[in-house]
Amino acid sequence: MCGLVIGMTIQDADTTLIDDAERRAALILEAAQPTSQESARADRLASLLADDDGRDLLLDLTDQVMRIHGPARSAKRLRELTRAGVPASLGWFDRLGLATLGSVASLIPRTSQRLTTWRVDKDTSGVILPADDPAFAEYLARRKADGFRLNVNVLGEAILGDDEAQERTRRVAELIGRPDVDYVSVKISAICANLDVLAWDDSLARIEGQLIGLYRAARDSAPRTFVNLDMEEYRDLELSVEAFMRVLDRDEFRELPAGIVLQAYIPDSHAALERLCQWANRRRVQGGAPTKIRIVKGANLANERVEAEVHDWPLATYASKPDVDASYKLMIDKALELGDPEAVRIGIASHNLFEVGWALALRAARPDGDRIEIEMLEGMAPPQARAVRDAAGSLLLYAPVVAKSDREASIAYLSRRLDENAAPENFLRALFDITPGSATWHEQAALFRAAARGRHSVSTATTRLQDRGRQQPPCPSDGSFSNSRDTDFTVAANRAWAVQVVERTAIPMPEVITEATAIDDLVARALRAQAQWADTSWAERRSALAAMANAMEAARGESLAIMARTTGKTIREGDPEISEAIDFAAYAAHLTLEHERLEAEGVAWAPHRIIVVAGPWNFPYAIPASGLVHAVAAGSAAILKPAPQARAVAAALVAHLKSAGVPDGLIQLACTPDDATGRHLITHPDVDLVMLTGSYETAEMFSEWQPGIRLLGETSGKNSMIITQAADIDLAIKDLVRSAFGHAGQKCSAASLAIIEAPVYDDPAFKARLADAVRSLRVGEALDPATMMGPLVEAPGEKLLRGLTVLEPGEDWLVEPLCIDEARHIWSPGVRTGVRPGSWFHLHECFGPVLGLMRAPDLDTAIAWQNEVEYGLTGGIQSLDPAEIERWLDRVQVGNAYVNRHITGAVVRRQPFGGWKKSSIGAGSKPGGPGYLHSYGTWTMRRATMAPVDDPQVRPAFERTWREIFAIDHDPSGLRSEANVLRYRPLGQVIIRVEREDDPQLAVALLAAQVAGVGLSVSLLRSESDEALAHRLHTMTSSGAIRLRLLAPASNALLTAAFAAGVAVDRAPVTSLPELELRHWVLEQSVSQTMHRHGRILRHRPGATRGDS
Repeated sequence: MCGLVIGMTIQDADTTLIDDAERRAALILEAAQPTSQESARADRLASLLADDDGRDLLLDLTDQVMRIHGPARSAKRLRELTRAGVPASLGWFDRLGLATLGSVASLIPRTSQRLTTWRVDKDTSGVILPADDPAFAEYLARRKADGFRLNVNVLGEAILGDDEAQERTRRVAELIGRPDVDYVSVKISAICANLDVLAWDDSLARIEGQLIGLYRAARDSAPRTFVNLDMEEYRDLELSVEAFMRVLDRDEFRELPAGIVLQAYIPDSHAALERLCQWANRRRVQGGAPTKIRIVKGANLANERVEAEVHDWPLATYASKPDVDASYKLMIDKALELGDPEAVRIGIASHNLFEVGWALALRAARPDGDRIEIEMLEGMAPPQARAVRDAAGSLLLYAPVVAKSDREASIAYLSRRLDENAAPENFLRALFDITPGSATWHEQAALFRAAARGRHSVSTATTRLQDRGRQQPPCPSDGSFSNSRDTDFTVAANRAWAVQVVERTAIPMPEVITEATAIDDLVARALRAQAQWADTSWAERRSALAAMANAMEAARGESLAIMARTTGKTIREGDPEISEAIDFAAYAAHLTLEHERLEAEGVAWAPHRIIVVAGPWNFPYAIPASGLVHAVAAGSAAILKPAPQARAVAAALVAHLKSAGVPDGLIQLACTPDDATGRHLITHPDVDLVMLTGSYETAEMFSEWQPGIRLLGETSGKNSMIITQAADIDLAIKDLVRSAFGHAGQKCSAASLAIIEAPVYDDPAFKARLADAVRSLRVGEALDPATMMGPLVEAPGEKLLRGLTVLEPGEDWLVEPLCIDEARHIWSPGVRTGVRPGSWFHLHECFGPVLGLMRAPDLDTAIAWQNEVEYGLTGGIQSLDPAEIERWLDRVQVGNAYVNRHITGAVVRRQPFGGWKKSSIGAGSKPGGPGYLHSYGTWTMRRATMAPVDDPQVRPAFERTWREIFAIDHDPSGLRSEANVLRYRPLGQVIIRVEREDDPQLAVALLAAQVAGVGLSVSLLRSESDEALAHRLHTMTSSGAIRLRLLAPASNALLTAAFAAGVAVDRAPVTSLPELELRHWVLEQSVSQTMHRHGRILRHRPGATRGDS
């Protein structure tokens, strides 16, 4: 604290500065005299900040009504938003105007659209400024005449592709070159698409290329324009700092002054500040220009909270505002202490007048105080800005500008500013009724003093401490469950770990079994191991499953390397898969707690003896792991038959699980060709269950091999995303591209179709932006960190090749796919337009990197086309209109429904995964859901506990269970930013096949059908032959799924007919325990819905209970 009296204690020096800062703050506040117009605007803003409903309505008008280009549709949304009334915080004039406009909007849609836009523009005109001339030039001249300097920041739509990045960079360069602009801010995410810290070298090179062009423009401008590198997201911190220093180290920029922003609410900014000061000092000594470090508190907290919550990572920012305020002051201290006066200039940006007073007090107390510059936001507090300008001698205003055509881009900025300032402890919210000496003044002064003194003790350690190079926390063995955390690649140690594990991992070469006798030996070993394992306690199994989870975590890097080298899965795609496998083990252990309870309540559990897991190649680790660990949890033995392309991964997985110490033979690997040997395993008489993940054709083949096979399968999908006029188009394109081309489209959940409402489809800008986003995907080998879309696992088969190379009538290529390598494994992604309803591409799964676009006249048609396919795995909708979302959710025929997010990826317990229609084989529950372990065995009632249906307690128990479990939505994860609901939908009809009319199971089934509201048809063995029933199955129609409940023997002909008719066969005995029995009368559906806008949590959520169901 140079400049204060030598010999002062830190406490005395603090007191002197604090007193001076408060004195200066009071003077500024007294000098801030608003005009009548400013007073009116301040009153309105104060009301908005204090009223959630009013703030929500303003943002909804901007985000929804103005976003919709069609006047009629926009008017409809305005009417819906204002139907329940207009909040009082908007004032009587706006309340009356909006209410009236909403009621007549459908009669004058164009007028209502223009008036809404005018009103919102008027409300935000002082905060978000026009980028179009002549208004922009007039604004610049006016503020210069007012004595303000301006830091201009161009807002724009999200950068989705390289073309957009180049265009944004061109616009910034054009701004830099204007003679009436001398200060410009830009952030790396505005000039580069698809930045990824894992692809460090590639991202850094692209950032440097863009910055070089902008700095050259600044160097050559006259007068010279100052370029400030802005920052928003935590994950961009290290890339921004490194790129800034590297580019400015070039000889051509040695004499160019430049600046960078650091955010005080991120503890990591302190280490970045030290690096920057050391670098700036060195640069200056070497003859370079000074560097400016702009210190802000940070305005992206809401999005950082969402990021942390969804990934279950520690919050990257400080958790409390007092710590942020203390960190802010500590960063100012450090910048003054570590930065040489001639090398480092400091921008102190704040609306808090106490912080401004602190900066002015520091400036007055130091001989080098002139290197401190005060900065504020344009439009947020004009009277105070004028007073600060006068007190400081100058003021730099941060001025966000937006072109009229990009108005939607201002929504995120507006949302952040309103939410940031609505917090009760925020100074701007207090500013509207604060006067020196008032209660509010004393409250704010106390917060300021506490932060000033707290800066000496506030922690500067990063919160992101995950290190994959060290042993990870063990999985608990008591059955408690929490999701495993994906790798946080913002941590440098984790990036280094990823490189090392790829280099050092050897690829296993498992033996291929070609003899049926070897299969028999495997089965015999499995039977012996299962007999031993079935006698273990539930607690022993939980311990084994915890050990398996720990083994998979310890081998995470090895598994990633093997998947990348053998199945073409990138590290980014593979890492969540390892987390999912670990979660399956931990969740299987969790599910045993319910099994233990049910046994205590009088039902008997009989695990299937041997389960064959027929695994896929596209998720070669997690999906086989699910089958294996649930078999272990159930008390079964398991044999993994991997896809030929995934044998190395399967060998590693089995080794990891066996290391947990289970009996020899309990988990085995059977790498067989898809010939008679493989068939012998699938149809072996001692195999009680086959768990398949693969194509529908494979399931059909297994059924033909053995019609009586007990088969549960997750098969094909022809998945689509609907995009309506009410969608956030930036978000829709981003989610669509991710859904369509993640893992080169080789996911059963991938988006193969986008069904787009006509006004969006017909907009040339939509197609141009989608094409740019698709073309900007970096295609290459899986081991290259810069690869965004890896290779195909093998050369395209007949269907995929047709999808990649042949257009149907009326179709055209928006982006034509190209084969890049001789092996035909690496293809660039493709997008075809003009896909017609009922066409080949509409109805057939291709399973690769090709997306089709369909033009729908309205939402109802789009839903009909989405449901028209034979499959029902995943589906999505992009719309900000709650009524559209509800209509879609009521009618969509998919097992996993996604709202305003990508439609791939299912986290265990959050989004239990499995489809409807031909996407699901058998009558099992969803993997990752509360009922899944029931699929691995059979529950039966002990004779003494089988309650008769006329028992007065039975019906009420069924009705209560239906009401409390199956008639409500369940969201056990309880995230604020994302609703993840599991809900149950009654089957359309159940045919129950029994031998006798007096079978006691029939009476319980009739009761269950009545409670669930499911149609029940009884088929008696003596009165309806298998042949007659088979014929009936082919002719039945139902508004919902049909299921055949077999309580009597069935011929192969009947089972074959059921499979062909798409009727799932349920062989489970009927039980009188309602929570078990009612599961057989429902379909499960997972609904995952984004519940925030730019981090702002939506207050109206789907109803859901927190517990597992």
